[in-house]
Amino acid sequence: MRLTFRGAAGTVTGSMHQIDAGGKRYLLDCGMYQGRRKEAEARNRNLPLEGSTVDAVILSHAHTDHSGNLPTLVKSGFDGPIYATPATADLCDAMLRDTAYILERDAEFVNRRRERRNQDEPIEPLYTLEDAERTLPLFQPVSYYTPTAIDGCLSYQAFDAGHMLGSSMIALEERTGNRRVRLVYSGDIGRPGLPIIRDPDPLPDAEYLILESTYGGKFHKSGTHVINKLADVINRTCARGGRVIVPAFAVGRTQQLVLLLHELTRDERIPSIPLFVDSPLAVNVTEIFREHPECFDHETLEWLRDGKDPFGFRRLQYIREAEESKKLNGLHGPLLVISASGMCEVGRILHHLRNNIEDPRNTVLITGFQAEHTLGRKLVEKWREVRIFGEPMTVRAEISSVDELSGHADQGELMAWLKPRVRALKHVFLVHGEPRQSAALAELLRSEYNLCVTVPAPGDSFELD
Repeated sequence: MRLTFRGAAGTVTGSMHQIDAGGKRYLLDCGMYQGRRKEAEARNRNLPLEGSTVDAVILSHAHTDHSGNLPTLVKSGFDGPIYATPATADLCDAMLRDTAYILERDAEFVNRRRERRNQDEPIEPLYTLEDAERTLPLFQPVSYYTPTAIDGCLSYQAFDAGHMLGSSMIALEERTGNRRVRLVYSGDIGRPGLPIIRDPDPLPDAEYLILESTYGGKFHKSGTHVINKLADVINRTCARGGRVIVPAFAVGRTQQLVLLLHELTRDERIPSIPLFVDSPLAVNVTEIFREHPECFDHETLEWLRDGKDPFGFRRLQYIREAEESKKLNGLHGPLLVISASGMCEVGRILHHLRNNIEDPRNTVLITGFQAEHTLGRKLVEKWREVRIFGEPMTVRAEISSVDELSGHADQGELMAWLKPRVRALKHVFLVHGEPRQSAALAELLRSEYNLCVTVPAPGDSFELD
């Protein structure tokens, strides 16, 4: 088995890891790179290998940085199976269509502006809805804990990664004669105690591990006070007559926030203001959440057994149509809007930021990790001026963060997750982390567990035997 790193090596986004075994080629994930616009455009359009050379894809989960470039792979000739959990397959059906729609609409929006300014040739979207629809029939849902042969010598099994609905860690096994090689790809490892979803499964036995390192050098604050922090932000903003604008991933983070807002509303801890989820994708995804209770934790199942809907309540409105979204700008008084994308790179959140970021009464509430060079990262870093749709805008709104809802395990949680299986490991490869985070975790794994650790660069290749 040969392992080659194609994406999320030395960076957080664009996950893609190549496996060559038994004369065939496979990909673990095919994610979209997010960062500087020109660099992201170049990376996403120019895949490091032709889709026609890939025999199958095994998908860890549905987040865009892990699944979002599958239609580009199909455009370049891929027509093999895409293995994923049933929840991930359902989420990708919604997410890939939505991403394609946004790419098309954003290209149209930019091209209208370019035409008015007599600028260069119009830009083309990375892929279209037609490309996404050619991708979806390739999905082959496989439930957790189901051994699945994908070739004569290679099989895999998915375990719950506890990161989002349907997320999995992938345990690969290659058998040739009496020889066996076991590789686990962690995907994104979640945190114990997150709302809605189950805690991560233990690490399966393996000699080799591809491990995420998003928070490899950091520790999260306790999640105990997250609901208090959310209440404080809302109350503070409402007191000055402002709006709370919440960029949030449509999958996972939005549903967690809705559950917390439900609790705050029930307990009358926030003012009676309008609450909106403004994202067609979030609306569709929330329906998919309702269809997959097999992924829920005990507390969420209790909500359902009591006849309650954890994803809906009287004061919350879901917005699907663009015209209804535009009407939000004409409302007066305090309100809260949750909208995608979570890193403020595409979608309706850009329009909400454009209309609200220069008003000091308002608050932009960041609720998740922001990759380097994204608009969300610039806001977290307190840039005084940012560009939205190419136009410079002064940041006058308050920028606040709620880190406690992060879906990624921190350094301590990763170390604890690894500890029971350390003795079996021969080599750990750290991916999906900025260089400082990966380096910090690598040093600790070497010193505490005496492990052989590599932080690969794009294109680095290793023979596993």
